[in-house]
Amino acid sequence: MITVLVDHNIEGQAVLLWGTLVAEGWSELLPLRLTTFAELGLPIASTDRAVWRFAQAHEMLLLTDNRNMADADSLEQTIRDENLPASLPILTIGDVRQVVDKTYRERCVTRLIEICLDLSNYRGAGRLFIP
Repeated sequence: MITVLVDHNIEGQAVLLWGTLVAEGWSELLPLRLTTFAELGLPIASTDRAVWRFAQAHEMLLLTDNRNMADADSLEQTIRDENLPASLPILTIGDVRQVVDKTYRERCVTRLIEICLDLSNYRGAGRLFIP
């Protein structure tokens, strides 16, 4: 089972992605689970570093929008500091505003599925943009 942890600020977009994934039949072919900060008891105010460490410790893919490198605990800085060859990649939606567009959303789902099907080859990649 592959668990995707959805960043707290894109839960609505993730629901749209999940709906497309289910509609296309992928949920029957690939064991995926979508989860949220709230479901896991992860505080919304957690630093990017804490979220990255949590996702890695629990073998989860983190799905996020384009977080920046604003401080020492930013997601990008954390990846630079702590990413290892065995680390799971962070999945970043390239343009989260476009998820409402069906074609863009389908492209995002396709890329997500490609990554999940070949996940071992993406370990250590740091960050992957979808679509």
